[in-house]
Amino acid sequence: MSELSDAMLIGLLEAAPDSIIVVGADGRIALVNAQTVRLFEYAQDELIGQPIEILVPENARSTHPTHRRGYWADPRPRPMGAGTPLTGRRKNGNEFPAEISLSSVNAGPDTFVIAAVRDVSDRLRVEAKFRGLLEAAPDAIVGAAADGSIALVNAQTERLFGYRRDELIGQKIEVLVPEDVRARHPDLRHRYFADPRPRPMGAGSPLRARRKDGSEFPAEVSLSALETEDGVIVSAAIRDVTERVEAQAQRLRLEAEAQRLVAAAERERLEAQLHQSRRLESLGQLAGGVAHDFNNLLAVMLNYTSFVTEQVQEAAAADPDSHWTQAATDLQQVLRAGTRATELTHQLLTFGRREVVRPQVLDLNGVIREVEQLLRRALGEHIQLHVELDEDLCPVLADPGQIEQILMNLAVNARDAMPDGGTLTIHTTNHRVTTPTDAASRPAPPPGRYVRVRVADTGTGIPTEVLDRVFEPFFTTKEAGKGTGLGLATVYGIITQAGGFVTINTAPGAGTAFITLFPVTDETPAVLEKPAPAPAQQHGRATVLVVEDEEALREVTKRILTRNEYQVLTAGNGPEAIKVAEDFPHHIDLLLTDVIMPFMNGRELAEQITATRPGLRVAYMSGYAEPFVIGDDALDRDTVLITKPFTRAELLSRIGEVLNQG
Repeated sequence: MSELSDAMLIGLLEAAPDSIIVVGADGRIALVNAQTVRLFEYAQDELIGQPIEILVPENARSTHPTHRRGYWADPRPRPMGAGTPLTGRRKNGNEFPAEISLSSVNAGPDTFVIAAVRDVSDRLRVEAKFRGLLEAAPDAIVGAAADGSIALVNAQTERLFGYRRDELIGQKIEVLVPEDVRARHPDLRHRYFADPRPRPMGAGSPLRARRKDGSEFPAEVSLSALETEDGVIVSAAIRDVTERVEAQAQRLRLEAEAQRLVAAAERERLEAQLHQSRRLESLGQLAGGVAHDFNNLLAVMLNYTSFVTEQVQEAAAADPDSHWTQAATDLQQVLRAGTRATELTHQLLTFGRREVVRPQVLDLNGVIREVEQLLRRALGEHIQLHVELDEDLCPVLADPGQIEQILMNLAVNARDAMPDGGTLTIHTTNHRVTTPTDAASRPAPPPGRYVRVRVADTGTGIPTEVLDRVFEPFFTTKEAGKGTGLGLATVYGIITQAGGFVTINTAPGAGTAFITLFPVTDETPAVLEKPAPAPAQQHGRATVLVVEDEEALREVTKRILTRNEYQVLTAGNGPEAIKVAEDFPHHIDLLLTDVIMPFMNGRELAEQITATRPGLRVAYMSGYAEPFVIGDDALDRDTVLITKPFTRAELLSRIGEVLNQG
């Protein structure tokens, strides 16, 4: 058993990774293992019997813990050199850092000291490299033990927090945290040590840290846990993100300012657009009012001139060589001028959205095909017309005559912009507006489905300085006498009256494109039909009640009807007409009433009289259509409206239509 024990001891001794040296009480080496031979580079027989000081540098022998006077004075086990390594000396004189563990063994009367020596050169190199990296780190590195005391700091920590290293070592980590944060999160450190996994903190919303002088700064912190011989140490890499936070704040301020400027620009644009719409609306109201009064005057002038013309023509026919022939010719010029004035008032009414319209469910492609040949003749041979139609076009609700008028006006405008020739393109397609506004449209269309009609020329374009005025009535860039300034105003009025929107894309020298959007309807398109011939005029003793507040027009209307064998009753306003109808004992066949009158409008008058005289037929007269007559700016198909100024033939024809209805 003793031999086995000795063999086991020798085996353990030789297998030990550290150098094992047994020293007797006299300070001489009694036994070494193979690792000692490798570490100190002595042969075994060179060490046995030598004083232990042979393995210690000369300048450290008197203080070395293995010195017989040092350890034998207090022969208890102890590790040495863990904090500050001791120094060992090899045979060749080279020295190395070492850690030594000492213990004593009694062998009979003798006591031996056993020294386990470990070369820590590699460890110190790693530690030196770690310290170099630690000190070179751009972030503050702080290591804390489980009790929260700071065990490790680097140079950046001193610079960032304003503490010296010796002031932080041993302090609680909370010294670097503002007091209000400590109060809100008293268990923050304990929660982290309970789950010491790596984690970044403060990346989205920076944390706050506190310097020695009490000032605070925004910080990002990355935590990690290190296993050491002394237990778990939590290391925190702390980065001052003041510059980044300030840059972000500046960026947010700049973004807010940019948004404010964009909003201001958008507000200014919308205000300008609203101002433009209101200006056009005001001009439209003015034009409608002027046209209404002017149409009354024109109706009187044209019809009385017509009466005189008939008489003069009879006299001229009886005596061709008399002055009556020239007078008849002069009166024809007056009538032509009156007709031209009538056309101008209709254009004004269209711009002001006061024109009478009879909307139908249309396929715009059909309207364009109907007017295509007329457009080619209007453009002339020097301008090419290209028509590109979407065969799956959705239907819209509009007056086909007014759509033709839009196309003709735009074609004439394009022709004038291409005196040397060019190309006019008409293109249709379905279009969906998905955003609430369209900066270019007048006004902005709401989201929805539309039919888009683009009429584009290759002409001279519209100058930027006049672009905002092109829809104004009487505004024109043409020479005096070559344009009325009502063509585009008429286009604008028709489009807006139909619930549509218009955009102009143009640049000087690059042509002009008018883009219109008409709302899609879910109704079935109507088949375009040629107007039927007017029914035969009603003659005989039919009785007509004429209600007109303009005396001259009332009298000329009465004269036309009387001369054509109608019995005529007249009234200057609604209440007077009601009194006439109540007092007249016989049948009244037709109520012919103006729309706009004092005291009572035409529709209200018609409702009251037809309530007491069922079966009474009604026809309206007006210089312009009002929404309360036509309902949303569109005539009901059963409503008869005679547009002022009317001629004798037009008046008799329309009255004949009403009286001849089955």
